[in-house]
Amino acid sequence: MARIIDVIEAPNQGPNELVARVPEVGSGDFRLGSQVIVRESQRAIFYRDGKSLDVFPPGRHTITTMNLPLLSGLLSLATSGRNIFTAEVYFVNMREFTDLKWGTPQPISLRDSDLGLVRVRAFGQYTMQIADPKRFVDQIVGTQGIYTTAQIEDYLRNAVISRLTDVLGENMKSIFDLPQLFDEISAGMRAKVQDDFTAVGIALKQFMVVSINPTEETAKAIDERASMGAIGNMDAYLKYKAARAVGDAAQSGGGGGAAEGLGLGAGIGLGAGMAGMITGAMASAQQGGQQGQQAQQAGAGMSVPAVMTLEEAAAYLKVTPADVQALVDSGDLKARTIGAQVRISKEAIDAFLAG
Repeated sequence: MARIIDVIEAPNQGPNELVARVPEVGSGDFRLGSQVIVRESQRAIFYRDGKSLDVFPPGRHTITTMNLPLLSGLLSLATSGRNIFTAEVYFVNMREFTDLKWGTPQPISLRDSDLGLVRVRAFGQYTMQIADPKRFVDQIVGTQGIYTTAQIEDYLRNAVISRLTDVLGENMKSIFDLPQLFDEISAGMRAKVQDDFTAVGIALKQFMVVSINPTEETAKAIDERASMGAIGNMDAYLKYKAARAVGDAAQSGGGGGAAEGLGLGAGIGLGAGMAGMITGAMASAQQGGQQGQQAQQAGAGMSVPAVMTLEEAAAYLKVTPADVQALVDSGDLKARTIGAQVRISKEAIDAFLAG
């Protein structure tokens, strides 16, 4: 004989348990007159044959055809003159769930007015609450079997990340402006993500951006830019270095003709001589830099590494790193992400070029 459940409740619903099902598996045997006890932080939803019969608010309820009117056409069994039916009850936890984390599993590539292209990682937290118990059970629990916050966090995190790129692209001009935009980004994200949460019966209560950090490659570019900013006027800096080099050469040239020549030159036009030497030193430095760059390019042409960074792949393809990143993100170019770094094999690039 079927076991009749006269008291239907979920008194031990955990802090991270979104839904408790009675019974846990299969359908339960209930009767008209059974008691349904719903706690203050819960809502109870009756389901039979895949259809919701009613939603019970907090309190003690007696099952009757008055509060479950659909039962009158569904009851088919009778025992001792009392109607018995099979169904299941979902107790939905209505408390506010706090300290839920979100973060970018892969860096986000963005255009930057100062650096051209940057890649950043973002982290934060949010709070949520089930706003529509019936919709949540219908769309999430019933189809995906989600009963805890850990099971639904991946779905919610994907919704957050899909909107984050849009919000950052709309608000960010330069990565250097991000610290003062956290409040604006948080507000924009809450407005963007709210519709995704509402669609499954969840209310987004709070959304916070804790940090947005550049990747190692972007941080290196920022350090280089900061070093150049500390130097200031590059032309004046090069002239100063050339003059210092000439002065050091004069002091270390020995006590013979070189030092004496400089001493005599001071009386017959040292200024013009120094200017010529500075100009010659700067021209020599520039020519040496060009020759070094040409030699580096020639060496790169002779030896292509088997595994390349974004920059090396861009140089090999004669495009920008942003173009290479776009090919990787679209799946057209196969690559591997190791930590925060993207590595692309020469074989994958050659296969891509071959079509």
